Amino acid sequence: MPETTMKPSLIRALASRLKRGEIRSDAASLESHAQDKWFARHLPDAVALPRSRESVIQILQFAHQHRIPLTPRGAGHGYVGGCVPVHGGIALSLEKMNRILEISADDFVAVVEPGVKTAAFQEKAEALGLFYPPDPASRADCSLGGNVATNAGGPRCLKYGVTRDYVLGLEVVLADGTLVQLGGRTHKNKTGFDLHRLFVGSEGLLGVVTKATLKLLPRPPYRAALSVGVDSTTRAASILASVFKSGFLPSALEIADRFTLEAAMRRTGSKRFQGCQSHLIIELDGQETAVRSDLRDLTRQIKAFNPTFIQRGMGYDGCEAIWQIRREFSYSLRDTGLTKLNEDIVVPRGRLISLFEFAEKLQRKHRIPVACFGHAGDGNIHVNVMIDRSSNEQERRGEAMLDALFKQIIKWQGSITGEHGIGLAKMPWFDQAVSPASRQLHKTIKDALDPLGILNPGKFLS
Repeated sequence: MPETTMKPSLIRALASRLKRGEIRSDAASLESHAQDKWFARHLPDAVALPRSRESVIQILQFAHQHRIPLTPRGAGHGYVGGCVPVHGGIALSLEKMNRILEISADDFVAVVEPGVKTAAFQEKAEALGLFYPPDPASRADCSLGGNVATNAGGPRCLKYGVTRDYVLGLEVVLADGTLVQLGGRTHKNKTGFDLHRLFVGSEGLLGVVTKATLKLLPRPPYRAALSVGVDSTTRAASILASVFKSGFLPSALEIADRFTLEAAMRRTGSKRFQGCQSHLIIELDGQETAVRSDLRDLTRQIKAFNPTFIQRGMGYDGCEAIWQIRREFSYSLRDTGLTKLNEDIVVPRGRLISLFEFAEKLQRKHRIPVACFGHAGDGNIHVNVMIDRSSNEQERRGEAMLDALFKQIIKWQGSITGEHGIGLAKMPWFDQAVSPASRQLHKTIKDALDPLGILNPGKFLS
């Protein structure tokens, strides 16, 4: 752990090495870099806003020399407190390094700086007939560097995989300021270890990404989706199983429970979900003739389960109309006035029904609502414990619910986080989720790359 935080003299000394405006210590800058979307916050001593790789190197060299805590930060849209500078020091934001350096239709790669917003990059790629599939819910606001740090996912992970599957190469500045080039721009590369993948999902604990080379695909020419209302979670799970058994591989397959649907109806005024206990979104993509044919077959198959309704969305606009209600779910839950403890757990696919049943048991036992929705196709469900934070008793019961939830997930051989990372929020359960040998391996890697422990201290390897 670092021995010192920054004194004003150190801030001035670092500023003298950098371009004007790349180091700030005014109250507004410190406040705006003290937290993410989780509940913890801590002021840094200074905020670094480098605009180049060379500035990042200077900052890391200085922090290493003076043993200053340094917390890397993307766009600040994480849900686990991963970029909270709990030991003060420097909050290193990559938001000013936001250039798309290259999009190559010949090589099917892009080279980007870490501050590029995910949705803006996807739009540029798609305008050229290319496709970058990872689609976190906050893609309009989150950055590609943050996506790399957390190995972000999204609904399309079912068919296309997560961020890790699209990172071909990384430029990384290590804790002591050493610059390393890892991977490359070819779609196959077995020259040594896959070291670039070591940094994907490392939550800012191992190094600072200053450039990423990303794999692109041809853009699917057509999309179509089904919105399906169902009268029970069990029936919804049966539909999911039937989809896979029939050989379909949707680009996305989402599920939501009754509490979520009721909140969405209150927010939107829509009566679509009346009588529904569960809701599914199933999207297909590919060549238009094939998608239309598959959608007809899929619709016939689902009708055999007597759904409450089936709505079809054809083409881009039709799909977006269906997804719009899905994008309202988080806002709908916030409208309840309760605080949403959003847990991105993952269970083996065969445990989906068990998970929803367990969530119901937690609600009854602790008398706190639970809203479940998310990526049913890969078992990554957002379990939202809805508490009244003005009540100490509710906070206590909410913590007990989370403890019970994570212990059950681990018992089922699931994962306590599928997208958001450990950060601060999941630290109490990290030791339960991984074996002692795995923890030691994590620590060995951390100590090798960051021997002074300056990078993102106070998180799960501290």
